[in-house]
Amino acid sequence: MPGKSSTARRPGRPSSDSVAAPEEREVLLRGLEAFAELGYDRASARELARRLGVSHAFINDRYGSKADFWRAVVDAALGSQLARMAPAPPGSDDESVVRQFVTEFYRVQVGQPHLGWLIADEFARDTERLDFLFQRYVEPALARVVPSIKRLMTSGRVARVPLDILFFAIITPVAGLAQEPLARRLGRPERLTQAERLARAEALAGLVAAGLLASGDATRGQPVDPS
Repeated sequence: MPGKSSTARRPGRPSSDSVAAPEEREVLLRGLEAFAELGYDRASARELARRLGVSHAFINDRYGSKADFWRAVVDAALGSQLARMAPAPPGSDDESVVRQFVTEFYRVQVGQPHLGWLIADEFARDTERLDFLFQRYVEPALARVVPSIKRLMTSGRVARVPLDILFFAIITPVAGLAQEPLARRLGRPERLTQAERLARAEALAGLVAAGLLASGDATRGQPVDPS
């Protein structure tokens, strides 16, 4: 066709007169911030392009669609975080497995507060994105600790409550690490070092684990949800 270049442009490859796209790591990080701050539906392709500093067609060219870009963002952020969760040492007793899991789960949240915002938003919506998060990350992560929790329930060391309630007791407190505006109003200093943030994560983990493993709970003896 007259006026068109005969050389096809590969997906994600900028045209000769376009501004060079940021590095992949920067693209995914800016994408995480955009989805976390705006929510998936409000993060339009145009707004994402503006925040990334790329052309309007960049996301479709590079990733295929906004949905595919969202999955790439989550894989980059959540995959790297969960990969750093150290498992309990071989031979650990069930209580140690639970404490280790809770501690590592909170520690990995410290470096990516935007990830906590994104997850909290998606957990409240019944979407294919929630299916993706649950099947790819939540379910495999919880599988590390479910057998220990069930044995502790049977022995009476953990309250016999439905597993969904127990998991919310672990997951929900992550808000204390991610919701900085409220935390500052509750007295958290404006600027914390990474060591101070990790100390807060470990303090929260200790509090939650102590509650889970407390003896003499009033709910003991109720049926355990086998799911």
